[in-house]
Amino acid sequence: MTKRYWTFLPLVLFLFVVAFFWRGLSLDPHHLPSTRLGKPLPSFRMPLLYDPQTVLTPALLKGQTVLLNIWASWCEACIDEQLFMLQLAREGTIIYGLNYKDNNESAKQWLMEWGNPYKMVAEDMHGKVAIDLGVYGAPETFLIDSVGIIRYRHVGPLNASVWRTEFVPRIRQLEHKV
Repeated sequence: MTKRYWTFLPLVLFLFVVAFFWRGLSLDPHHLPSTRLGKPLPSFRMPLLYDPQTVLTPALLKGQTVLLNIWASWCEACIDEQLFMLQLAREGTIIYGLNYKDNNESAKQWLMEWGNPYKMVAEDMHGKVAIDLGVYGAPETFLIDSVGIIRYRHVGPLNASVWRTEFVPRIRQLEHKV
């Protein structure tokens, strides 16, 4: 009787593995969970790309709704979103940049080539702040409210469709709360 159960064990294990992978394939990588949503920005002091003696802190982001965009010169997908970020900045959206695990000179050259939509760009050379934010990679964009609370996180390039469907309704909701 016991031997009969052992003959079905490989089949049961196979079905378990298939179910596990099937579930994984159905997940949307752009909707990764974030433990930081609804919480304040983590404490940090990051030097600015163009002025390393000056630092960016969470306190500087308070007072209005802003975007915090994680990007890098080595990031191909960041190119896809850069023109849209420039458009948002021209329309008055305040965007802070966090240059993620990048070379200082490469980052400056990239901004000269593609344009700079950022009010300030901070350097996160070792990725410590990104880790504290739960960043998986570049690009990622966080919506931060006027008191420094993370209200939304988008993984991947920001584009007009995502802006319209995910960011604009949240920004309007935050503006009505004030």
